[in-house]
Amino acid sequence: MKLYSIDTGYFKLDGGAMFGVVPKSIWQRTNPADSNNLCTWGNRLLLIEDGKRLTLVDTALGDKQDDKFFGHYHLHGGDTLDKSLAKHGFHRDDITDVFLTHLHFDHCGGAIAREGDQLVPAFKNAHFWSNERHWDWAVKPNPREKASFLKENILPIQESGQLKFLKEGEAYDTHIDVRYAFGHTEAMMLPQITYKGKTILYMADLLPSVGHIPLPYVMSYDVRPLTTMDERQSYWQEIVEKEYILFFEHDPTNECCTLQHTEKGIRVKDIFKFSEI
Repeated sequence: MKLYSIDTGYFKLDGGAMFGVVPKSIWQRTNPADSNNLCTWGNRLLLIEDGKRLTLVDTALGDKQDDKFFGHYHLHGGDTLDKSLAKHGFHRDDITDVFLTHLHFDHCGGAIAREGDQLVPAFKNAHFWSNERHWDWAVKPNPREKASFLKENILPIQESGQLKFLKEGEAYDTHIDVRYAFGHTEAMMLPQITYKGKTILYMADLLPSVGHIPLPYVMSYDVRPLTTMDERQSYWQEIVEKEYILFFEHDPTNECCTLQHTEKGIRVKDIFKFSEI
């Protein structure tokens, strides 16, 4: 098995929304905001090469939306999905599987491309993996998440016939288990990978960045913030005891870290590049 970090550029989101009840005077120490109170975030994906299977975890925002839509998120940076794949010797047509942690637009927007007036899978040779519980939640969105679950990102996956569902408790592959979280959204899936004798946990939106490690630092986007806090407390203890490596999808500078006990609670231990594992 080989793993590759795939950078797809940066975007911006409101700092207050990203840190919930935590005051700006505190969160801006780790995630400084611009004059519009927007913080920069990464869209870092994971590519898993395992035998005949080449799996991409999440797809970032894609490029099919109009300028008005992208104007809210200020996409910037020189990295793209295709450039990052090519750097490792791959093309999007090589992808056999796309593992979608959840169906918010910044995680699945790149799953579908626009060809003329048609919306088609951006990975024509891939199966797309979700779970029924989350899929049903996304296609019948609640008012709070409706702006994040965009039908043009979701329905064409099913219409293509390439959609597959994992059952809760089912492993994705021999070395890849699936963990679930329910605070950010319903049944978000986190791949947990055994790699080089270590355990890597892909954090998705359970933990967007190093700056979110303290338990109360929960996003306003989370539908069940108290559940997120409970989930983190449980995960953090396990992560420290078993020395897991955390892989960040949205941290703009930090790719991976480990955690440790401190007088202030569980905090970051070591920060490092994915290539250093």
